Amino acid sequence: MYMRCIILLLFFLSLSIVSHAQESLHTEVSYEYLDKLLAVAQKNYPKARMYSARVEMGNFGIKRAKLSYFEVLSFSYVYSPSQYANAINPNFLNGYQFGFFFNIGSLLQKPSMIKQAKMEQQALQYEKEAYDLNLEADVKKRYFTYVQSLVLLRIRANALLDGEAALSSIRHKFEKGETTFENYNNVLNMVTGQQQVKITAETDVLIAKSSLEELLGEKLENIK
Repeated sequence: MYMRCIILLLFFLSLSIVSHAQESLHTEVSYEYLDKLLAVAQKNYPKARMYSARVEMGNFGIKRAKLSYFEVLSFSYVYSPSQYANAINPNFLNGYQFGFFFNIGSLLQKPSMIKQAKMEQQALQYEKEAYDLNLEADVKKRYFTYVQSLVLLRIRANALLDGEAALSSIRHKFEKGETTFENYNNVLNMVTGQQQVKITAETDVLIAKSSLEELLGEKLENIK
């Protein structure tokens, strides 16, 4: 008879855990909040900023390659004082002499240099996009893990409350002599186990939160 009571007690406690799980899992994830987390990670995570800076460097390389067209032109001048020029060669031009030079070979190289700069910038852009996808997947994974840990913690906490209520009930029965010490001890051990499971769940929440905040660069409490 006493063993039947214990079995029924454990059965109802398991039903309590299942009911808590069913009512909470699908309601905890907020995709609107997740989008905010993704934006914060893109802004704050150092490696994400590094890839953005490399893309900017690629854009600067294109501008520099385009400006290099001016390098095909060169200018020089020579100044010849009148008295020295007349003494050596009376027919030599006096004063300042200016010259402009146009480098055909350099000009022909410019289109390929600009094309190369654009391809390098495009490669950097592709690298950034690939990293952005990886960062997005990592943030989502850690966010879902964090939400899961919160849900499991709530389930463990509710199960512990139910277990403590059951323990209180069977303690009164034991004090009245309506149940054996063995039955009372079994429920006590069960509640102790639930307390340990709850502590583990609390630790999992802290670890998951810290892991997510690593990518965000700030505390979750600061992101509303």
